[in-house]
Amino acid sequence: MKKIKKLILITFLILLIAIISIGTFAGNLLYNIAIDSNFSKNTIYAEYVYKDTYSDKTWLLQRSNYTDEYINSFDNFKLHAYMIKQKKKTSKWVIIAHGYGEEGKLMSINALHFYSLGYNILIPDLRGSGKSEGNYIGMGWYDRLDICDWIDRIVDDDPNSEIALFGISMGGSTILMSSGEDLPSNVKCIISDCAYTSAYDVFGYELNTYLNTPSFPVVDFTNLVTMLRAGYSLKDASAIEQVKKSKTPTLFIHGDSDKIVPSYMMDELYDAATCEKEKLLVKDGEHAGSDLADFNAYWDSIKSFLKKHID
Repeated sequence: MKKIKKLILITFLILLIAIISIGTFAGNLLYNIAIDSNFSKNTIYAEYVYKDTYSDKTWLLQRSNYTDEYINSFDNFKLHAYMIKQKKKTSKWVIIAHGYGEEGKLMSINALHFYSLGYNILIPDLRGSGKSEGNYIGMGWYDRLDICDWIDRIVDDDPNSEIALFGISMGGSTILMSSGEDLPSNVKCIISDCAYTSAYDVFGYELNTYLNTPSFPVVDFTNLVTMLRAGYSLKDASAIEQVKKSKTPTLFIHGDSDKIVPSYMMDELYDAATCEKEKLLVKDGEHAGSDLADFNAYWDSIKSFLKKHID
């Protein structure tokens, strides 16, 4: 009997060690692919989105007369942003947050549209992207605090500033996460395009959808690795929890053909938000491509929303 118990215990320990070893390997692998900012996939992803989504690549870097701006994050990363001011002085500002695997310069066409509406522009390179320091992608969580620091930078320079926040994909989730913080009254509205509810949710969705793999335990092991290597939890990186605390009017936009971040996540975010809110579901809009699917509906909704809260 003792031998049987001992055999059962040994078998259990071997299985436990095997599960932990496989889980640790899988967690590190997914971290390296999805979170490590030096991994080559991020560049490939950026080139894919850049090519398919943005047509005017030259305005920001070649024709906008931008300046390079820098701040230090709370954890001592040197962060970069592009700043473009109107030729005629104005206190209207928009902070534009880019998507996963991208960088600020890829938001050129969006910046040009807002500039044509009379806004000063600030486009941060989120941590680990572009000219900003960092060895990991923040999935919006620490980035939310960086956005708050950029807001403070604008307000310090222009106390009368009226600020809109705009973001796409991870950038959309980033500004929604920022919305749960104690924002100054200068922040008048938020426009979020194809945001995910949380980093944990979107990783689980993509594993299940494209690899037919359940989120547990792979995402949970990845979460543990992320906590150890990047210092934050994928579960904490939750836009849906942050919008529950938001007081800032928010426009939620999503394409109904989004295969990267499903459109039902917009409905979940919208339902959870306690602030003044509107939403736009764009027919045939793919991920980060709702403006291409219906340019007029997309930008007319944004202009109307801005006019209501800033103009």
